Amino acid sequence: MAFVITENCINCKYTDCVDVCPVDCFHEGPNMLVIDPDECIDCTLCEPECPANAIFSEDEVPEDQRVFIELNAELAKKWPVITEVKEPFPDADEWNGKPGKLKFLKKDW
Repeated sequence: MAFVITENCINCKYTDCVDVCPVDCFHEGPNMLVIDPDECIDCTLCEPECPANAIFSEDEVPEDQRVFIELNAELAKKWPVITEVKEPFPDADEWNGKPGKLKFLKKDW
């Protein structure tokens, strides 16, 4: 069972989670991260590191966020692996916790 990054990562893109991942399963998009479900080993290390509380075990993804299970799998195939911590967006704290961010997801660089 893989972990899934959900909507609250959009326009925040904190990368604290990347630093603790032992298998480099995180992929970076223009304005969020995703987890490759084929690479994730369900180690649980990333979940508590996310300042936006955007990471969930696949079986615990909230009902209104279930679309992100497929999005993580799809976008992990397109986006490059990220293995180092980067600065979050300058206005990340302002975006953290805002609902309805799916419409802002950028799938292409």
